[in-house]
Amino acid sequence: MSLAVKDLSTASSSSVKIIPLQHPDSTSSDPHCHSIPFNDFFSRWKAKIKRMTFFDWIDTIFPCFLWIRTYRWHQYFKLDLMAGITVGIMLVPQQAMSYARLAGLQPIYGLYSSFVPVFVYAVFGSSRQLAVGPVALVSLLVSNALGGIVDPSEELYTELAILLALLVGIFECIMGFLRLGWLIRFISHSVISGFTTASAVVIGLSQLKYFLGYSVSRSSKIMPVIESIIAGADQFKWPPFLLGSTILVILLVMKHVGKAKKELQFVRAAGPLTGLALGTMIAKVFHPPSITLVGDIPQGLPKFSFPKSFDHAKSLLPTSALITGVAILESVGIAKALAAKNRYELDSNSELFGLGVANIFGSLFSAYPTTGSFSRSAVNSESEAKTGLSGLVTGIIIGCSLLFLTPMFKFIPQCALAAIVISAVSGLVDYEGAIFLWRVDKRDFTLWTITSTTTLFFGIEIGVLIGVGFSLAFVIHESANPHIAVLGRLPGTTVYRNMKQYPEAYTYSGIVIVRIDAPIYFANISYIKDRLREYEVAIDKHTSKGPDMERIYFVILEMSPVTYIDSSAVEALKDLYEEYKTRGIQLAISNPNKEVLLTLARAGIVELIGKEWFFVRVHDAVQVCVHYVNTPTDVEESSKSSLWRRSGAKNSPS
Repeated sequence: MSLAVKDLSTASSSSVKIIPLQHPDSTSSDPHCHSIPFNDFFSRWKAKIKRMTFFDWIDTIFPCFLWIRTYRWHQYFKLDLMAGITVGIMLVPQQAMSYARLAGLQPIYGLYSSFVPVFVYAVFGSSRQLAVGPVALVSLLVSNALGGIVDPSEELYTELAILLALLVGIFECIMGFLRLGWLIRFISHSVISGFTTASAVVIGLSQLKYFLGYSVSRSSKIMPVIESIIAGADQFKWPPFLLGSTILVILLVMKHVGKAKKELQFVRAAGPLTGLALGTMIAKVFHPPSITLVGDIPQGLPKFSFPKSFDHAKSLLPTSALITGVAILESVGIAKALAAKNRYELDSNSELFGLGVANIFGSLFSAYPTTGSFSRSAVNSESEAKTGLSGLVTGIIIGCSLLFLTPMFKFIPQCALAAIVISAVSGLVDYEGAIFLWRVDKRDFTLWTITSTTTLFFGIEIGVLIGVGFSLAFVIHESANPHIAVLGRLPGTTVYRNMKQYPEAYTYSGIVIVRIDAPIYFANISYIKDRLREYEVAIDKHTSKGPDMERIYFVILEMSPVTYIDSSAVEALKDLYEEYKTRGIQLAISNPNKEVLLTLARAGIVELIGKEWFFVRVHDAVQVCVHYVNTPTDVEESSKSSLWRRSGAKNSPS
């Protein structure tokens, strides 16, 4: 059968009723039509700055004023006081002293890192529940980065750790000020989960030396650590193993009890303190020679000093960037979740800036890199902390410990601190997350497995790079191979849906309707063209209505999900139209948004295809195409400017 499109005004007294599509003026000088994204960003930024009052500036620079102005002393003070004391009791033995040892530093630097940054964050931080201080993952990154440069026993090691805090703070402030936190969104949760799980295993194994009583290789790779553990087995000592294991069991039981019942939350927070008290008492009473002690810790507050050893700064930049990434992914994520739970607004970039300022000021008072702690923040929130005052209370407790309690820390066993670290990082082993990924999305589970495995066997940096590389590869693959659906009409409606999802939907003979569920650009246009050719050939006549057709005469592109189309895609669309034209196939476009339609108009696509082949609805396009299919003619195709008129109302397909 020969089918040519003819002028409806002469072919029949009946015509098709459709909704006219409003075509934008392609010659308009609308500034938003030509604007570059960065220009839009800066114009919005300038407009926002002009609207800001003096108090808005104060609230932006010092977010603490947001809660100071509305503080309810009778309701909030008691809750903030108890939350601050609880976190402080938890912080001194666990995250301060234990994590400092994990970072390869003396315990006093863990206390320093828990002091000044806490006060600074309370002023500049946006979150009212986030607990800032040393964390296990950052401590491991510090140890891994500095261990390859200098021996931990040298003074330079400590200087570089303090310098690292300054660099991390600068990175965080720059990213917060430039609002670049969105860059980290390309790293999927499965990469972070796999990375933290592997890191937790490495951290736990690195602490076994305090249980076993002999030296174990310092490495971020699992094999050297295991090999050194096996090689030194003949030096095994029972006293530190029994004491460390006992304290670890106590910590795990107290943590479980505290999690199980909210009214026993204090039991979880008191676990590390209980473990240290028990270990210190045993060490002081029995004096076992095989159990190593923390030793003398300097008394007093940290003194102001500017970081040194800037000649090593270049080698620390990759680790600084990695720690900043961890801060964005973990701390900002926790802060936003806590803000949502407690019903207040939190800007992630302002939060990142607050963390950066805390690290910069901390580096001036001998602190190594700090960030938000998941476990302490959870305890702080569950203790019903309402504002940043709880952080100030925690800081006061750390200050009192530095002034009055450091002589008591002399007899703390190293195995007790190791037990606290192992207990803390055990919660980072996300096996439940891996099971969930296996059940929900095999691709994400593969990503989790790749990241965790490479981190374990090849080290932290390589593991992160490979994980991020695969994560970006998956994103690019999804973008370059977008979802495309063949649509059919649902019986009794004018709604068109994916035929694979709705098998009862039907099509019309000689017409194929395709929906593209992604922006169209240079990376995916070839894939889209290939799929369109496949749909042109693969006709399912069992689901078609209308006269029996041997081939496709109309291709309708449903473009409502298409948010953007670039110049490469426009050129490819021209080629596709010309290719269809040589085979007697008419291309129709349905429901493009204003920006996409304007791009097509400026490129000459609208004029090339014809305005009459652009429709508001898929159903309108189908009506016109069905009309032509039902009224074939051998007459030459009329000029597209007068193919049909948008008026009247008969012969809608049923």
